[in-house]
Amino acid sequence: MKIIDGKSTSLQIQDELAKEVEEIKSSGGKVPHLAAVLVGDHGASLTYVNAKVKACERIGFDSTLVRLDASITQQELLNEIDKLNNNAAIDGFIVQLPLPDHIDEAKVTMAISPEKDVDGFHPQNVGRMNLGMSTYLPATPNGVLELLKRYEIETSGKKCVVMGRSHIVGSPMSILMSQKDYPGNATVTLVHSRTKDVKSITKEADILIVALGVPEFVTADMVKEGAVVIDVGIHRIEDDSAKRGFRLKGDVKFDEVSAKCSYITPVPGGVGPMTIASLLMNTLKAVKHTYE
Repeated sequence: MKIIDGKSTSLQIQDELAKEVEEIKSSGGKVPHLAAVLVGDHGASLTYVNAKVKACERIGFDSTLVRLDASITQQELLNEIDKLNNNAAIDGFIVQLPLPDHIDEAKVTMAISPEKDVDGFHPQNVGRMNLGMSTYLPATPNGVLELLKRYEIETSGKKCVVMGRSHIVGSPMSILMSQKDYPGNATVTLVHSRTKDVKSITKEADILIVALGVPEFVTADMVKEGAVVIDVGIHRIEDDSAKRGFRLKGDVKFDEVSAKCSYITPVPGGVGPMTIASLLMNTLKAVKHTYE
């Protein structure tokens, strides 16, 4: 069994991006500029956004953090998005989710200019992805693709099962794994909460990608011997014996599943760091005008 180290892979990608930024600077080009909009004081969101800002600093990107009060009206937030859409200095931006309950996430997503939507959530970018056109791929699925690619894991002709059908991970992941490319060319099955006899399906998977949002749902008896297991889930589980008062767990019961795998991503340190790397890759794509 080999651990797929997302942390070191993310840092490797960031080093590659830093070299490209240096080349851009030396040739007098525009330094990539990523902005993030944070509404309210959601603890996990603040942690994620701060990590993105630090990553920008590390590789030489410019970054802007727009912090807004949780009581902001939907229209006021849309006005802020419009300002970012029209700010030529900013190449790409994200609106950190989740948003307060009184704000319609779909309307916010639609308001972001597709050319600056480095999260890859706008319907135009989703449509381009479905058609195999150049676009901003959703950060987490793209991070998974990068891990498969950099660990040289064969995907062509393999049986791939994706667990979960969210618009952010599961659904785009199933599309990307079946695309005519590498990583891709897999035979993909997507399972979800209404799927019957899930275990009989997951046990056939050469590659199992889990994005359910249920702590330690996948157990050893659900996994084929020698499978590649990618765990996208992350959960804070209270634990008084832990220094921080909690432990981070994934959607996969790591200790028992890892004994059967050829490759597995840990939580933390697996897919999570790759999301930031993918976001930076999309921002560089924006400034190099390779979106179209």
